[in-house]
Amino acid sequence: MRGLASAKWCYVTRRVATRQRYTLGAFATPPRTGDLVVARVSVVGGRGCLEDVFGRRGKLYPGDLVVGACGNRYATDVYEGRHEPDQVAQLLTSGGVIGTVVSRNSRSVPPTELQILGPLIDENQRPVSLEQFAEPCFPVQESVEQAPPCGALAVVGSSMNSGKTTTAAGLVKGWTGAGLVVGAAKVTGSGSGKDRWAYLDAGASHVLDFLDFGMPSTFGYPAERLATTMVAMRDGLVREGAEAIVLEIADGVLQPDTWTLVSELPRVCEGVVLAVGDALAARAGADLLRSRGVRVVALSGLVAESPLAAREAAAVTGLPVVSAGQLACGTAVQLLASRTAS
Repeated sequence: MRGLASAKWCYVTRRVATRQRYTLGAFATPPRTGDLVVARVSVVGGRGCLEDVFGRRGKLYPGDLVVGACGNRYATDVYEGRHEPDQVAQLLTSGGVIGTVVSRNSRSVPPTELQILGPLIDENQRPVSLEQFAEPCFPVQESVEQAPPCGALAVVGSSMNSGKTTTAAGLVKGWTGAGLVVGAAKVTGSGSGKDRWAYLDAGASHVLDFLDFGMPSTFGYPAERLATTMVAMRDGLVREGAEAIVLEIADGVLQPDTWTLVSELPRVCEGVVLAVGDALAARAGADLLRSRGVRVVALSGLVAESPLAAREAAAVTGLPVVSAGQLACGTAVQLLASRTAS
């Protein structure tokens, strides 16, 4: 055993309390998704940084010890990564998701290479998992659903980096400016602190994400687990006092996890703001969502940055196009007020 006083604890470990209780152990069985492991940095790659438990990005150096979580990643602009215990390990996110890169975007740089030293273990020599620190979650059919007093909207995108988080933050800012107590949730994605801070910076009083429910990233988890967690997030925010809620779903509509959750949206929220980059994505995305019974209330994201592109998108979908700035200045309240309209 060895101490971890000098180790850098990644963002995905933010719910792990009393870190002094834990040490480096030896593997008795291969680690599972969500298990915490200790690794040494072999080669610094990626962005060369690591998010700590507060979301601060610090510089990485060869030889650094890090504590992260085994997991997967689905990121079309960066890496596709899988938890493969017998393979070379890499840092899949700066937040500390550790796995093996199986494909990467040609424009991305190679990831940080890691040497896995062993599992994080407790005083009883048992491996430590994020599941041990998770919020309680009940099967959907057993949950007591709690709709927020002023309603909930989801933000879904056509792809990665289409403007979803900026759109969600715009909704939060607009509702907060109107005097509402706002809750925000990142339903799916890969462990990182930037989206959580975006919600808080915009004024959210209560924030939840998949890390709060024991998942370092959501790619690869069963569909039922993800659906259950989405409902639990909404209900949890209501219990904490949120009057209006935004639920952000990562990646694009065609990402398998996102597409699975789309069918659940009509029973979880009143409508969707679709973040897209152009008119073609707007038309296809709106049609796909409507085919699953989802009410699309507006378009936003990158398309709203160009007046010409916005007019194209509005013309082919019949939907209003609103920028994050417009949402923050009052349009968000209008969308919420009209959520029950046909």
